[in-house]
Amino acid sequence: MNAPGIHSQAAIVPNTHVRSISILGSTGSVGANTVDLVVRSPERFTVEALTANRNVQLLAEQALILNPKIAVVADPACYAALKEALWGSGIDVAAGPEAILEAAMRPSDWLMASIVGTAGLEPTLKAIERGAIIGLANKECLVSAGAVLIDTIKHHGATLIPVDSEHSAIFQVFDFDDPGKVSRIILTASGGPFRKKSLDEMSTMMPTQALAHPNWDMGAKISIDSATMMNKGLELIEAFYLFPVQEEQIEIIVHPQSVVHSMVDYVDGSVLAQMGTPDMRTPIAYALSWPRRMETPAPRLHLEKISDLTFEPPDENRFPALRLARQALKKGGNAPTILNAANEIAVEGFLAGRIGFLEIAAIVEKTLESAPHFELGTLGDVLAADGEAREIAKSYTCK
Repeated sequence: MNAPGIHSQAAIVPNTHVRSISILGSTGSVGANTVDLVVRSPERFTVEALTANRNVQLLAEQALILNPKIAVVADPACYAALKEALWGSGIDVAAGPEAILEAAMRPSDWLMASIVGTAGLEPTLKAIERGAIIGLANKECLVSAGAVLIDTIKHHGATLIPVDSEHSAIFQVFDFDDPGKVSRIILTASGGPFRKKSLDEMSTMMPTQALAHPNWDMGAKISIDSATMMNKGLELIEAFYLFPVQEEQIEIIVHPQSVVHSMVDYVDGSVLAQMGTPDMRTPIAYALSWPRRMETPAPRLHLEKISDLTFEPPDENRFPALRLARQALKKGGNAPTILNAANEIAVEGFLAGRIGFLEIAAIVEKTLESAPHFELGTLGDVLAADGEAREIAKSYTCK
């Protein structure tokens, strides 16, 4: 499999080119950091479209600064508020799921796919179908529909650049010209806020505690995934589709300092790592300016000020999400789709106070056992598997 990130050489543009961009999910953590970088380099970018779910106030603020051609809110009930906030600006306003799809299809050179959850799948595919460069920050696209997504990329000559810090790190040091010389890729994990907690302690943890990530400032869903380490399980599945390696060549190691973002181990014994401070603007900037680099305000790494860089194996007894993700990847078909859908529902249940922290992984496992398994060929197959898994998972969270 060709590396999606370099599939289309047509994506490489001269230094003088002003790149037109769209940001799907501009008010989320990744989207807001992308906006921050664009604001700092206005000479490099023009903005085609900004979209958000319901955060009208922030979307309007971003639009008035970046002057996109259109601003779109997913919730139709928010249309009037957005229209009023942008009145007289000359910026077109739209609302609803279809408007999000239309925003994805608008002719920007580059698109940030940062809509959280399965809701981001169809808009991302629409952007791929027009051959855009995609900065992919949505884990669910590759987890739920990896084969469908990669086939669509190849068919339309699109370019996929990973935005997750771990996959960006691997992308930067992976030898795509000679992948056979790669022995393994190593995904690093912070271990989250409960890295040293026992199962008994984790059973009593509340959402506020699970949201308190020690290193990264992220949205609620991603923060809970970090606490369960499901985020690393999802990244394992993503890595399988992003890089030409086998499942058994992908390893996970806990690195609490979040300085080494991931590594590639070569057959000659060399291990190449990408390092930096834990600031999402670094991998976002790499994707935004690829195949070149751009300046960021991220704090610089000073190794002499770091007392220790430590590594330890993950504990799958305390964090069963890792085991479940690997099992789903091995099973193939719609198993990763089920895993992702059940996890989204379970996380929602935990944040709403309906289930305990340890029940998140337990519900995912029950759903994997209960849902029918089949092969995926189309987006319709993916959505059907996703919907059925959600209903099954809901039946467990509502008891």
